[in-house]
Amino acid sequence: MAFSYTNSKGKTYFLHGRMTTLKGGGERMIYFFAGEVKDGALNAVPAGYMVSETKSGLPVLKKAS
Repeated sequence: MAFSYTNSKGKTYFLHGRMTTLKGGGERMIYFFAGEVKDGALNAVPAGYMVSETKSGLPVLKKAS
């Protein structure tokens, strides 16, 4: 089951992750929220991160302090 987050406006988003190649040749995992479950859906928030919400209601991951 993909991790879901319902924002303050009542819309549900699902957390996804994807490995991407950087310009320098390294690889990094990027995290993003989408309105539907797609390939790369994650079951939980990665360790060390927390879900926050922008003023417009979009969820984002932030490093936990």
